[in-house]
Amino acid sequence: MYKTGFSFGGAHNFTDNAPLTSSLPEEQRKRLCGLLGNDELMKMIRDYKPLMPSVSRVRILMIGPVGAGKSSFFNSINSVFMGRMTSKAMSGSAGTSLTTQFRTYPVKDGREGKPLPFVLCDTMGLEEQSGAGLDIDDISSILQGHVPDRYKFNPTTPFQPDEQKASRPASLQEKIHCVVYVIDATKISLMSSKLEERLAAIRKKVNTLGIPQMVLMTKVDEACPDVEEDLQNIYITSYIKTKVQEVSSRLGVPVSCVLPVKNYSQELELELNCDVLLLTALQQMLNFADDYFDDVDPIEDNLIK
Repeated sequence: MYKTGFSFGGAHNFTDNAPLTSSLPEEQRKRLCGLLGNDELMKMIRDYKPLMPSVSRVRILMIGPVGAGKSSFFNSINSVFMGRMTSKAMSGSAGTSLTTQFRTYPVKDGREGKPLPFVLCDTMGLEEQSGAGLDIDDISSILQGHVPDRYKFNPTTPFQPDEQKASRPASLQEKIHCVVYVIDATKISLMSSKLEERLAAIRKKVNTLGIPQMVLMTKVDEACPDVEEDLQNIYITSYIKTKVQEVSSRLGVPVSCVLPVKNYSQELELELNCDVLLLTALQQMLNFADDYFDDVDPIEDNLIK
């Protein structure tokens, strides 16, 4: 059930001169400004099919510091398609990562619905100090499709695939097709140089594998009082645009690849304006996965099925 209130196609008229949207592609501006609504976005995601016939569902890997909102993003997307609040993935605000396993979360189109064409992969949170949080070697194994669901991370000992698994390349279906960095908007300016270095090392590894990357900037409502008062202000406040540019600069990704979202955390009912942000981000992940598939050699894919 949706909370009563305005929708993104309602009274507010956001123009191409809005600070956040002025530099975005036309289609993305239309989505963010409400010209493409919640129902249309959900239909696009339901109807999506990966470009490669050997892949039934896109695998999206979520990476980010402890408490940034990786698990909450899955819970939020799951809530949108279930039509009610859900809390399948453990989330919260503990000082250390609540996620201790590698989890692959499929999403169904409603309680009795079919699985949707994507899987969100959740990881242990990144931490500054060595011997804590997710190890970069583990990320490499995940990217290449070697880590099984529910594998428990050990920060002091990287994952070691069994001999049979290690002897053959993973199939395209098992690999990661898009990497998403989840960054807390309230902590961007506080990000340490050590954490920046870890993220840069991860980005370098992801680049070598040719996997598209984007950033989710979460907790925009907590970062900006205007957005907390009215989520549609995300399109007109210069503060959010400044934060997007800061994330872009610190992580070395284009501004167009940084998408602000608000995860569901304290709400009891769904909100249309929040859904549009979440669904727009998810649709962009699927678009990026298609970019990855465009570069896959079909002959090589057939050899490792």
